[in-house]
Amino acid sequence: MSVIKPHIDDLLEQTDNNRFLLASLASKRACDINNMLRGQHARVLSVQDVDDITIALSGKDAISMAMEEIADGDISYDHDKFEAALGHQPAEYESAGSVE
Repeated sequence: MSVIKPHIDDLLEQTDNNRFLLASLASKRACDINNMLRGQHARVLSVQDVDDITIALSGKDAISMAMEEIADGDISYDHDKFEAALGHQPAEYESAGSVE
């Protein structure tokens, strides 16, 4: 399977060309979508026999929905928090700590 729409280049633009970040955002959002739809599934008796509840309720799989939200800019991330989580220091801290 390949990502055709939205285009991978459009998705990477939203994540500073970081494939790991794109995969993380998409998988986290897809899990959220699945959890939300499973909650709806518990309340809808007519779709109890369907294996893939996401496709049954929306017509799309959760990862496609997540990718579209990322491409549209509906899902984003905090760049500073992401860098801090990776252990990277912002440039302002690196220059302040250097001795000349």
